[in-house]
Amino acid sequence: MTHAVNVHPLVSPWGRFGLYSFFVDAPEPAVVDTGIASSPAEGMIPALEAIGRRIEDVRWILLTHGHIDHIGGAHALWELTGRRAQVVIHEADAPMLRSRRAHVDEYLAGRGQYLGDPEGEARVTAATNAVISGEMEPTLLVRGGETISLGGDVTVSVHSIPGHTPGSVAYAVDGGRSVFVGDAVQVNGAANGFPGYTDPAAYRAGLEYLRDEVRPQHLYLGHPYRRADGTPYGVELDAAQAQEAIAQSLAAEGRVGAAACGCLRGGLQETDSPYSPFARAAEELGYTGDPALEPSPFFTSMHGYRKQHDQTS
Repeated sequence: MTHAVNVHPLVSPWGRFGLYSFFVDAPEPAVVDTGIASSPAEGMIPALEAIGRRIEDVRWILLTHGHIDHIGGAHALWELTGRRAQVVIHEADAPMLRSRRAHVDEYLAGRGQYLGDPEGEARVTAATNAVISGEMEPTLLVRGGETISLGGDVTVSVHSIPGHTPGSVAYAVDGGRSVFVGDAVQVNGAANGFPGYTDPAAYRAGLEYLRDEVRPQHLYLGHPYRRADGTPYGVELDAAQAQEAIAQSLAAEGRVGAAACGCLRGGLQETDSPYSPFARAAEELGYTGDPALEPSPFFTSMHGYRKQHDQTS
């Protein structure tokens, strides 16, 4: 059993999103997720100074997954620690830390197929150059099941919860059961108003694992994800709110999955709709958001269901 450690949210703005990072005040301090390139200097340093802590003392950088708004500041933060911090990521998402081009390839292989944007590749390339502070090799690759010591008797267990990305993980500070899940609990989506995941079956299984096995007492989300009525969750959820968010995430996946599978069974149709070829699913779900706004979770999830359908048909 470990002693409870304090967790301090470190919030950085970025366009329509609030980027959540977290400082774990352990003997070997950790930061969970790093925002974008500017986040460490502009957000983390003043926030840590306000609580009497120094960014130079951070010894662990724990990345929940490889998307640019979570790993973009990793190299910059690592530099600010004098390159002493250990950088941890799941092996499946490590290419996203090593290479900006991996983010462009992900776009082209998934949502980019549906957006019909001739400048899409250039836009994503520009975004990765702007918000990823540097390409780097992680210090420690994980698969899930590992235990990381943050000094003293403070340990963090690593749980593989793929679905949002292949390498999404949860970090659980043992004892206090503070659990950091990044974007693996999408509820009803964030600013785009739609949940996004690349592998629907894995996403659902990860949610069930969090609900049944991890059972967070304190849950920390990667963004202000929203309830069914549109109200956002806060930066820290208690046990009841955590179970509610997980339950609502499962319910949302069920609705999205039913609409997507119905659309796929009926045959995809190319139309003038901005939701083409999944216009029928968008209509059934009552989704009226802009599917072209990055990170385009509508098409990301629809493509996931399409791949799942193709593999089983």
